[in-house]
Amino acid sequence: MSAKAEQYDVVRRPVITEKATMASEANAVVFEVAKAATKPEIKAAVEALFNVKVKAVNTTITKGKVKRFRGRPGRRNDVKKAYVTLEDGNAIDVTTGL
Repeated sequence: MSAKAEQYDVVRRPVITEKATMASEANAVVFEVAKAATKPEIKAAVEALFNVKVKAVNTTITKGKVKRFRGRPGRRNDVKKAYVTLEDGNAIDVTTGL
């Protein structure tokens, strides 16, 4: 497997929500990442994939909710999100796709 494919295993997809849009005003981008990914791995993957300098990485694990699916209770998966703060002068446009 190539190095780029491994980086896409760490950084799964950008999170586009109202809260993530507000974070982008503070030069931060939100990504869904692998549950086992560490902050240094996330930083290295984002810097390699997007050619930017990362200032800081904050992570959070959102626990999955219990929801009803076709009348039966089901459970959403737990999700790990990374709030990646970029150095001044760097930007990632997540609306264009990867």
